[in-house]
Amino acid sequence: MFKEFDLTDLENSKNRLEEILEDSKKKIDELLKIENKSYENFVKPYEEVGERLSDFVTPIFHIDSVKNSEITQKVYEECLPLISNYETEISQNDNIYRSLKDIQDNSYTSLNDIQKKVLENEIRDFELSGCHLNNEIKDRLKEINLRLSELSHKFSQNLLNATNAYEMICEDYEDVKEIPASDLEFAKFEEDGKTKYKFTLQMPSYLAYITYGSNREKREEIYKAYSTRAPENGKIIEEILSLKDEKVKILGFENYASYSLSTKMAKKEEEVINFLEELAKKGKDRALEEIEELKVYASKDGISDIKSFDLAYYSEKLKEEKYDIDEEYYRPYFEKNSVLNGFFSFLNKIFNVEFEEVKDAKAWDKDVLVCNIKENSKVFARIYIDLEAKKEKRGGAWMNNWHSHYIDMDGNKKLPTAYIVCNFPQSKEGVPSLLRHSDVVTLFHEMGHALHHLFSKVPEAFVSGIAGVAWDVVEFPSQFLEYFSYDKEVLKMFAKHYETGEVLDDEAIDKLIKARNFQSSLTMLRQIEFALFDFKLHQKLYKTESEIQGLLDNIRDNYAVIKPPKYNKFQNGFAHIFAGGYAAGYYSYKWAEVLSADAFYMFIDSGKVFNKELAMKYKKAILEKGGSQDMDKLFYEFAQREPSVDSLLKIDGIIS
Repeated sequence: MFKEFDLTDLENSKNRLEEILEDSKKKIDELLKIENKSYENFVKPYEEVGERLSDFVTPIFHIDSVKNSEITQKVYEECLPLISNYETEISQNDNIYRSLKDIQDNSYTSLNDIQKKVLENEIRDFELSGCHLNNEIKDRLKEINLRLSELSHKFSQNLLNATNAYEMICEDYEDVKEIPASDLEFAKFEEDGKTKYKFTLQMPSYLAYITYGSNREKREEIYKAYSTRAPENGKIIEEILSLKDEKVKILGFENYASYSLSTKMAKKEEEVINFLEELAKKGKDRALEEIEELKVYASKDGISDIKSFDLAYYSEKLKEEKYDIDEEYYRPYFEKNSVLNGFFSFLNKIFNVEFEEVKDAKAWDKDVLVCNIKENSKVFARIYIDLEAKKEKRGGAWMNNWHSHYIDMDGNKKLPTAYIVCNFPQSKEGVPSLLRHSDVVTLFHEMGHALHHLFSKVPEAFVSGIAGVAWDVVEFPSQFLEYFSYDKEVLKMFAKHYETGEVLDDEAIDKLIKARNFQSSLTMLRQIEFALFDFKLHQKLYKTESEIQGLLDNIRDNYAVIKPPKYNKFQNGFAHIFAGGYAAGYYSYKWAEVLSADAFYMFIDSGKVFNKELAMKYKKAILEKGGSQDMDKLFYEFAQREPSVDSLLKIDGIIS
């Protein structure tokens, strides 16, 4: 039913990949020889060639992110040029392109809407790959694509290496006295008969000190280390931008931003810029009030000139004072396993699905939870859940799809699989993994992505699950699910003290909900700063590190309510756009949030968040349809209206 995750022969991956690629090329050559090509005899088997390759390659690239080592790096670097060259070669194959065009032209009336969507997407992607260009130019594109893949991996590896290379030792208890007990326990070690505390740039450790560290100089020390990581990435960024600019000019686009929009819901550059600037305009006055409130609060502590490394510390103190909310109080109620089990119960209650642990399933680490997902007692998907921070794991949180749901040529149903990876506080002997509420929100977010992929009922792999979904709306289902992590009824399903079993009381939950919009305008403006930097960076070629920094400084002059120090090189760690798929697409988080907020507002308007009828309608209209239709059409099918930006601003408390 499901392929097991098994990389026992990892070091031999290059040889096995070469065999699979050679076999794939042969199969495609055979398909191209068919005289009367149709969807059934050409597109379906061509689709399955891609699925077989993804089945083999995904775990190899995945393991390098979750259990990074010299071996995984070596295998990744051996396999990357093979897969990059193959994909470029296939995407530039004019014979495949013309075959797809012929099927579209000759069989259009006999195709169903999903098959038409597959052909539209594939033909568009072939055109964006330059399949119509001469061989010399195709060879150059091949070189560019390979180099971009290498640079993205190097960017990510540099970040991981820099993160793992740093540690800050505190010997004076006064420097750590405000740090929550569970974080402090994890940082504590004994040396030369003395108790000391070690903090690193791993996210749980970094957050613990930057948020609760009593010593301002130490806060700046760790902030500076974090914001100056991987300075060598500056040159990598220059090369990435140069190559991307060359690539899109070859393909006939004015800039990378317009190339990026050719596969997104937003269609014009000014549409994106106007959208972001409108949000910034609506949020800036409130953000200025929020920062002024923080400055006044910090001044009571003798801080007359608040800095970036003070923000988390004083924001946490101010939030505690305003809402009588202490993050540490909540963490014993958010023990990792309790949260997961309650989360599964919630998903069962609204979507009619069950999560069942598969105890003997192989995974990449003993801490990975593997579950089959069932509907009406029948297994339809599998998920791998890896939540705790580890030194060999890259930072952040993500969902990775492995297999897609589809019907193969013989009429057999293939079931989907996906991975969820997070970096939550680590457990150690006697200390379970106790989450912050923000970690709970992250878990809901990544599961939203996973459900979008795993709930698919689409029979064609190319548009099943998240495949074929426009990048600027792919965050919609993840952000939508996040909203439920603030609902009282939902929280009571898993917010239970790990020692006593006591459920978090109404007063504590009410405080958490009220505090949700604390500094929401500041948060929004920060996202807009990142999104505008990303989008404008790709509207023309910025050639040098100083030009790139100049653009970022200019955006901060216009939109940031507090300026980071000169040494802050945020861009060198902006993995979303330089090592991920968000180049000229980081605006997607806010764009999709309009859809997610508006969808959730329908539950609020209905008078009950546990509206099963509405949830099942969402499941059928959005999640089960995957990329088989454009999201604006699917949203209309669900809501029976266009989305409104006001729902987002209301939920975030920016407008009443």
